[in-house]
Amino acid sequence: MAVGVLLLTHANVGEPLLEAATAVLGPLPLRTACAGYRNGDDRTAFEHGAARAMRSLDDGDGVLVLTDLYGSTPSNSAAAIAQQGTRVRRVSGLSLPMLLRVMNYPEQSLDELALTAAGGGRNGIVIDQA
Repeated sequence: MAVGVLLLTHANVGEPLLEAATAVLGPLPLRTACAGYRNGDDRTAFEHGAARAMRSLDDGDGVLVLTDLYGSTPSNSAAAIAQQGTRVRRVSGLSLPMLLRVMNYPEQSLDELALTAAGGGRNGIVIDQA
């Protein structure tokens, strides 16, 4: 068994990140899905779809939900669906470095993977002289 990964983002932010991660790593080692929320979408319908995706990803080890912006509708929806019985950890600030880091540690538990995701996001930010 392994943790599932659900990307809840604005618009179609998640799909290109999954595509880029696959281009770098090849087949992803963790089951993944994504859902995008657009302004004007029905939030209840978005949450129902996200909850279905979350349940389909959970094989007993829980689901890591990665969101693009803390406090936004996708992030708040992640908090809402986390109350439905699946073990969930939510990490905001989704980026390619975060996603790649998660995919490089598929053996980690849900709690470990949440910390790994946050570290990947932080360490992916670099200021240099270029």
